[in-house]
Formats: sequence, C-alpha cells, structure tokens
Amino acid sequence: MTALRFAPLTLINGLTLKNRVVVPPMASQTADNNGLATEQTLTHYQNLAQSGAGLVMVEYSHVNLAGRSESNQLGAHDDACIAGLSIIASALHHAGATTGLQITHCGGKDSAGISSDVMGPSGITVPAYDRVLPTPRAMTLDDIAQWQQDFVSAAIRADKAGFDLVEIHCAHGYGINQWLSPLTNQRDDQYGGSLENRTRILLEIVRAIKQATPRLAVMTRIPGQDGYPGGLSHTDMGQVAQWLVGAGVEILNVSSGIGGWNRPKDKRGEGFLVDDAAPLKGKTSAAVIGVGGIETVDYIETILATKQVDLVAVGRAILAGPGEFAARVMVTELALS
Repeated sequence: MTALRFAPLTLINGLTLKNRVVVPPMASQTADNNGLATEQTLTHYQNLAQSGAGLVMVEYSHVNLAGRSESNQLGAHDDACIAGLSIIASALHHAGATTGLQITHCGGKDSAGISSDVMGPSGITVPAYDRVLPTPRAMTLDDIAQWQQDFVSAAIRADKAGFDLVEIHCAHGYGINQWLSPLTNQRDDQYGGSLENRTRILLEIVRAIKQATPRLAVMTRIPGQDGYPGGLSHTDMGQVAQWLVGAGVEILNVSSGIGGWNRPKDKRGEGFLVDDAAPLKGKTSAAVIGVGGIETVDYIETILATKQVDLVAVGRAILAGPGEFAARVMVTELALS
C-alpha cells in the first residue's frame, strides 16, 4: 500500500507537488546587508533539497528595506535580487522540488531595531510575550498603496526568478497579521473596524498579484488564531480563509498569530498547530498545510489519513539533517512494497 505522504497533489492552477511533505520558510540569516543571496544561501537550500520534500519554501524575504526585521534577511525588494533568487530556484528545481518564495513586511514587528520607518495599521505596539517592540506610526492611504505595490513587485520578481508560487506572510505578528488583528488594527476607515475591512489590504494584494503574475500559484501563511485575548479567533480565520480562496489563494499555510511562532507552554508533542489548521481542511478548494514540531512518519501518516490536513510542514527536523530525514521518512515506495 502506498504511503499517503508520497501521494502527489495538484493545485487548481495545475501545479503538481510530487508528495505531501513541505519544508516551511525558515530564516537562514545568510543574505548580505543589502538582502542579496550569497553562496551560503545557495548552499543552505541545496542542503534542504536533500530532504526529498515535494515543496521547499524559501525564507521570508522583505518587500522593502524598511520592512526588514533582521539585518541579514533575504530580500525581494529590488531587481538586483532576481539573479540570486533565480539560482536558488533553479537549484531546488534541479533537485526535483517545487519551490516558492515567501514575501513579507515586518510592519511594527521590528525585532532588530533596524527599520528606518516603523509603521503599522495603527500607532499600537505589537504585543509579544518575550520582548517589547517599538511603537509604529499609523500608515496613511499612500503608505498602504506603496505596501501593496511592494508586495506585487516582489511577486513579479519571484515569477521572473522562476519560482512556482509565492507566499504572502500574514502570520507570526508581522505586518499583514497586524492588519488582520483587532489588537493592532483599530482604524476607522475602509481598512479598519470590521473583519472584512481589516482583511481588505490583503485581499487587494492577492488579487493584484494574481493579475500581475498569472503563472504563479499564491499561498498565504495565516494564523489559525492570534493566541492573545481579544485577537483573531478560529471563526474569524475561517471567514478570512473563504475570502482568500475567493481572491485566488490555492494553499493555506496555517501557523500562529500575533503571539509569534514559539511553541505555547501548554502544547506538547508533535503538531502543536495542527488543531488550528484542521478546521479549515475541506472548507474551501485550497490545500491546507499543518505545522508544529512534526518529525515522525507515524504522525505524518496519521494526520493525512484522518484528513486533518492536505500537506505536512516539517521544519526543525529537516533543518537538523535533511539527508537523515530523507533516509528515515522519505524512503521510496519501492522500499515499502
């Protein structure tokens, strides 16, 4: 019997992933100070490709220098980035993986204190359990238009670099998460107030990317919930997911919200975020990715068999040793028979 993790998955636009294992975007801090890929960046992704995963995501790449949250963060903010990104995409394709580029703006989550212009939907400090972040200035309508253009331009660069898809980072308390969350978006214009208004900037970005780069599949990394009192709920994100898919999103990568990406203290074992992803499975035409400390064959097969998710993201277990993961988990179907 064929293991479920080896089953291919074809998206709405016809792109086929060869199996159900995903390497999620993980910051490598290997770019130069201008956000350009280095030899170390390329080596990093060649290494990750040895995992055998069907989809390898390239780490969060800022769409504007002011939107960086780390000094050596990879960039997609300038045409000068395309050459390095092209080499990475080509190397991943050569290894047999589908690949995507995650694009982001930190907004008010300037953890490294390096942004020249910290901004967000409202002048509200992003709450964080482990640090005190700077207070951003409230964005104007001109700022919103510039953000949107920056995301679209970054997607165009991803398309030119040969990536198969682009992922908009809307989770982990970064810029778009701040727009979605009532904790950080308390505007009283068309981009604030109701859930529909708070989602407006993201939906406009998705539609513009689909129009500008019809070849690319679009995925979003969304929070299943914010993890803070008064923040986004499962019900909220169920509605947001419906709107996103209506706008053209084909994969929902479900992670954590304003509270960040660290494992909650009350969560133990594998898949600590799968419970946030499972309610979205089958509710739209989009594929759903589950994540959170996943590392074993048994767990991967279980959540696929019980139809909790369509795809399984394995981060740290692959980062610790892609070749070892491939030998332990991504064995061939021939070896199983």
